[in-house]
Amino acid sequence: MRVETVGGAQPERALGRRQLLKSAAVGVAAAAVGVSVAGRTSAAFNPAGFDFWVDSTMGPIKNRIFRAADGNTNRVVYALDGQRARDDLNGWEIDTNVAAELMKANINVVMPVGGQSSWYADWDSPSTFLGIPAGSAAGSSGSGGSQVLSGGPGKSYAYKWETYLTTNLRDALRDRLGFTVTRNGVFGLSMSGGSALMLAAFYPGQFCYAGSFSGALNLSLPFMKDAVRASMIDAGGYNIDALASAKSTKWQHLDPYMFAPKLKANNTRLWISSGSALPSSTDGMSVTTIQGMGIEAVSLVGTRSFQSRFSSLGGTNVTYDYPAVGIHNWKNWEAQLYKMLPDLSANIG
Repeated sequence: MRVETVGGAQPERALGRRQLLKSAAVGVAAAAVGVSVAGRTSAAFNPAGFDFWVDSTMGPIKNRIFRAADGNTNRVVYALDGQRARDDLNGWEIDTNVAAELMKANINVVMPVGGQSSWYADWDSPSTFLGIPAGSAAGSSGSGGSQVLSGGPGKSYAYKWETYLTTNLRDALRDRLGFTVTRNGVFGLSMSGGSALMLAAFYPGQFCYAGSFSGALNLSLPFMKDAVRASMIDAGGYNIDALASAKSTKWQHLDPYMFAPKLKANNTRLWISSGSALPSSTDGMSVTTIQGMGIEAVSLVGTRSFQSRFSSLGGTNVTYDYPAVGIHNWKNWEAQLYKMLPDLSANIG
């Protein structure tokens, strides 16, 4: 494990260009075939949490709330889900035990439910293909092209997740639960790693802390838009052009590499990690492992790129963690949360 706290020890030297490009190519190939890195067979419901429904332009949205052990209302963190977010429970509840640890640390946990392939953004329009209305085909419970004409969230209406998290949900937490809506934390994995940074960059009054685990932190890299397009089709059959057109300035709003100056100006406390893309002895060698290695390689390229950019801006309020082994899966994201927890606890509320 390599932990780099900027402002103290110097960051380790970035990977060589040839190695990074090779890793990127492997990762893009993995994304293009569609990755379901962490298989989910049944929901691991945690009875310590409760359902919290909030109205929005997207309709009623379910959230899972886990109260801090000491009953405080001023220490709050949002746990954002990944690209294959489900509509019953948040992946952090399904695949990890982080809620229990956060509660013991006297932190209130807010887990929004849903938002598959949304990037937690406000979309330009509902997701459709070739102008064909959503729901024209039944689709299937699987992934990929079979779902491009099916209905569902973000297809019969436009996703408005950024507005939801920073207005509808924020206000409901304050008005109905008494939660403090300043100096909150937010963290995410994969798709939502960059989303967590986006929320902190543009809503510093709400979020003073952001964590990204295996996030896509440089969407400006030449191959990234194509990789995201392929992954969104595979994860629910979503059209990236409904989120924003290729030349839209919205991509600057969603790209941590581009909005890094805001994080520096806000003095946001950051925790950023990405694995080496090498599997551990417990991962085993399988198709899922190989796919997870490729996707993590893409994350590592983008994360290193963001680190270089942020460093050039003089950004110092950040810890980077690059484990010697780690692929794109929930086991590693859960481990990262436990590493981050003391820092999170010391900087929110």
